Amino acid sequence: MAKKKQWGWVYSPKSLPKPKVPKAVKDEVEKKAVDLIEKVLKPQHVQPPPKNPRWNYVEDIGGKWHGSFFYFYSTYRCPGSNALTPTFESKFARLEYTSSGRFNLAYMRHTDQWWELFTGLTLDECLERVKDDPLFQP
Repeated sequence: MAKKKQWGWVYSPKSLPKPKVPKAVKDEVEKKAVDLIEKVLKPQHVQPPPKNPRWNYVEDIGGKWHGSFFYFYSTYRCPGSNALTPTFESKFARLEYTSSGRFNLAYMRHTDQWWELFTGLTLDECLERVKDDPLFQP
């Protein structure tokens, strides 16, 4: 004879709202991230298109805000005749603004899930990790 399922109430508090990112912080992050992208990431990862391309290749690298997250992304070119779109974007690193100039740093795993490795870093520490650690690069 199967056991009867029991149901009950569980306390579930509301999650705290994410802090709003001040305009000054957004501007500073964009300025320093664009500097990192132009001086380090693009020269390392964006190569001229191959002569006879068969596979997708990195065409551009950029960054953008979405809510309290700043994403680094790479734009891939799809050269095949059967490609659904000529290009697509793939995010590879994420800075999450927590408060008072601190960020959490995560990278995109092969499972399409964000994996947060560092918490409470300053902006400069986050950008240094993106520059040096291959996990945070395309």
